Amino acid sequence: MNIRWIAVLSFSALMTSPTLYAEGSDQEAMAAAGAAVFHQCEACHTLDPAKNGFGPDLHGVVGREAGTVPRFAYSDALKNSGLTWSEENLRKWVADNEALVPGTRMRHVSVTDPVEQDYLIAFLKSLN
Repeated sequence: MNIRWIAVLSFSALMTSPTLYAEGSDQEAMAAAGAAVFHQCEACHTLDPAKNGFGPDLHGVVGREAGTVPRFAYSDALKNSGLTWSEENLRKWVADNEALVPGTRMRHVSVTDPVEQDYLIAFLKSLN
């Protein structure tokens, strides 16, 4: 048997072994991929709770009530929306924020690919 085939088969066995392949690594990989998706957001948002950018800081956003980051001037529409940033609401927001909260000031970002949404949300959750 060729040495390359042995290496491939050994790697495959390791990756499918329940004792060696931790489920948490899936979330870590998704969060890492989400960091790349987040680059679209970095022009306006920070991940520093002490500092807002053109948009509010997104550190700890998952589970937070919309329009509540200190020292940020939200639109009345978002402040009064009553939204909590659940995974479902974050998906709707990044896909079409203007449809979710008419009158918001954030420009439309349109992350409509469900896989990219999964990655982005995994990344944001990793910051909580």
